[in-house]
Amino acid sequence: MKTAVQHNQIQLITYIDRLSGGKITDLQALLDGPLAGLFDGVHLLPFYPPIDGEDAGFDPTDHTAVDSRLGNWTDIERLAADYPLMADMIVNHMSAQSPQFLDVLDKGDASPFWPLFLTRDKVFGDTPAAAELAAIYRPRPTPCFSDITLRNGQTVPFWTTFTANQIDIDVTSAPGAAYLQAILQRFTDHGVKYIRLDAAGYAIKKAGSSCFMLPETFDFIAQLSEQAKARGMTCLVEIHGYHKTQIDIAKRCDLVYDFALPPLVLHTLFSKDATALKNWLQMAPRNCITVLDTHDGIGIVDAADYQGQPGLLTDPQLDALVEQIHQNSGGSSKLATGNAANNVDLYQVNCSFYDALGRNDNHYLLARAIQLFCPGISQIYYGGLLAAENDVALLQRTGVGRDINRPYFNTCTVQQAVQKPVVQALFKLIKLRRTMQAFNGSFNQQLNADSYQLHWQHEGHQASLTITLSNLSAMLSWQHQGETLQQLALASLLS
Repeated sequence: MKTAVQHNQIQLITYIDRLSGGKITDLQALLDGPLAGLFDGVHLLPFYPPIDGEDAGFDPTDHTAVDSRLGNWTDIERLAADYPLMADMIVNHMSAQSPQFLDVLDKGDASPFWPLFLTRDKVFGDTPAAAELAAIYRPRPTPCFSDITLRNGQTVPFWTTFTANQIDIDVTSAPGAAYLQAILQRFTDHGVKYIRLDAAGYAIKKAGSSCFMLPETFDFIAQLSEQAKARGMTCLVEIHGYHKTQIDIAKRCDLVYDFALPPLVLHTLFSKDATALKNWLQMAPRNCITVLDTHDGIGIVDAADYQGQPGLLTDPQLDALVEQIHQNSGGSSKLATGNAANNVDLYQVNCSFYDALGRNDNHYLLARAIQLFCPGISQIYYGGLLAAENDVALLQRTGVGRDINRPYFNTCTVQQAVQKPVVQALFKLIKLRRTMQAFNGSFNQQLNADSYQLHWQHEGHQASLTITLSNLSAMLSWQHQGETLQQLALASLLS
């Protein structure tokens, strides 16, 4: 099995079918072929049935199964033998089409699965106070309850944080706890090493609160993380929110996302000012996963203010950032964001990162270099790896905003994308970065009038990324222990 140093890793984030065009075995062939030498691990986005559901696998009917169109658990095990795998553990909800919920629809509260699902009255009673309902934090503009009619004619307001097809689980109930344990056991049995706790911030609901990131939520995450750790797994907590909340969460769990990084990198390149980025990296958690793009959009809330507390960027800076993304994408991101598209979130812009930078190869490569020089484990989304452009045709077919950045590739189109100069340059950058032992050590940064440097050193090894802000050019410098210092213009990787 391949081994990697915990703090010096680069991982791939991907759907199996949307990158390989087929099965788990096809993805492994890509990793061993055109993508060889790039990644220390892989985050497999939901591979549970149905992969083509309303939310691209995040609405599982059976969280303990592999969608047969992709393969089976044996295929997962084979992949895990070569690439440490991360799998999503969807703790907040499950599909309305699941056997458990269908049984509830049929039998009502006589179903053994009735306690598994959360209804409004379980939290607020039969006559909820309007003020308490208004206090619930909403990630989307849709209502947080869906009135669903049972077979007996009774209409029940089920809690649906995200969509009416994603029924929230009562994780405090005995069936809820057993459901989560069954998922953990299946992952343990088949070699999953990392679990990503999806939507964990919404898992605990309490009357009189925001029902988001409560003290009880921290306790729930900590308990689940300990259970995973006892099985030899590491937990990544997925929460979008105020940056100080992320810092607090990071103290209580194995790994968190640095979701503030994408807007701060874009702001740095758009404004040619690294002040906000430098300030964040001074305080950012070190036990983090860094991303520029994911299967979701480009987060905005992670850099914004919250309840009067200042954010990493001001409202005018965020407004300018979003408008620049829309301009750079030729307006296509605007078609996929906000009320222009279904399945939307309030806190993100739906756009490929390549289009967010106006398909400028130099700026895109610089953005990736910044990510790779930031503290944490770097994860690169499959669309970003291949410098994918906004898939407006897919958006128009599905009407789902986030599909604009969830393109479908096959073996042929992957081969074509790999030949693009910017993709070749990114491959070179990743491979070069993986040779640098300096990243196992200490990080520091320096910002001058027109220069911003990210620097690492470890036991005689050193590596630096130095950016000239006025023209967004950059130099790479590195030195292996006892060897001569080497330098390379970042743009030269494109030639």
